[in-house]
Amino acid sequence: MQEKLLISALQLDSTLGVPQANLEYLDLAIKKVPKGTDVVVLPELFSTGYISDLEQARKLAEPIDGPTMAHVKKLARRNSCAICGTFLAKDGDKLCNRAFFVEPNGDVVFYDKRHLFSLSDEASIVSPGLKLAPVVRFRGWNFSMAVCYDVRFPAWVRNQGMKYDVLLVPANWPQKRSYAWTHLLQARAIENQAYIVGANRSGSDEFGVYDNETYIYDYMGKPIAETSGVCISAELNRTAVEKFRAGFPAWKDADQIELK
Repeated sequence: MQEKLLISALQLDSTLGVPQANLEYLDLAIKKVPKGTDVVVLPELFSTGYISDLEQARKLAEPIDGPTMAHVKKLARRNSCAICGTFLAKDGDKLCNRAFFVEPNGDVVFYDKRHLFSLSDEASIVSPGLKLAPVVRFRGWNFSMAVCYDVRFPAWVRNQGMKYDVLLVPANWPQKRSYAWTHLLQARAIENQAYIVGANRSGSDEFGVYDNETYIYDYMGKPIAETSGVCISAELNRTAVEKFRAGFPAWKDADQIELK
């Protein structure tokens, strides 16, 4: 069991609809990750950007063994770290905004974004996920995932029974809604007594500007890392979170909700 965990989030300015350029950019950005980093979190749809045209989305969508996932697995192995993010996935006849958690040995779990942003074209292009995110154990820590808009819906990410220690949130959240973004992340950290990483993109697209909106909060909702260049890092402490949960076991009083 690993007492301390070094986690990093990369703010990537995705070139819309050009996966190869975005994968090459990731290769450069990941070199800025501190040595010994255990987990790297990428923004939502980092390899394509937010596609709002159905035909273009169909052309760019990939299977789980496509070029994007192959590239991420290679980087996880090369850097001896886990990598989390999302990509535009093809699953039979449907498209999904699919989150992944890839370990250095190539093991991977997926989660399809549940809550689709109805104010954009997302809901008409991709299908919503039907299952809760799996809890992944890596280096003695338990991780779960949510994607961007999911953090507005607390029941969906409820940490029932303290099943996870860290919630990873790849996002594409514009500055014009930054007040909501920061406060939702803090609220999810506080109510779930877990660390939370909000990995936002940088740059701009048709939906807005994104720079300097990546955060890491502790289990009390306090910031432990804020935006500083492409890479944002923080050290997580297992003893600290376990001591806090034991001394203030509010989670035991939480409503038990069965999601279907």
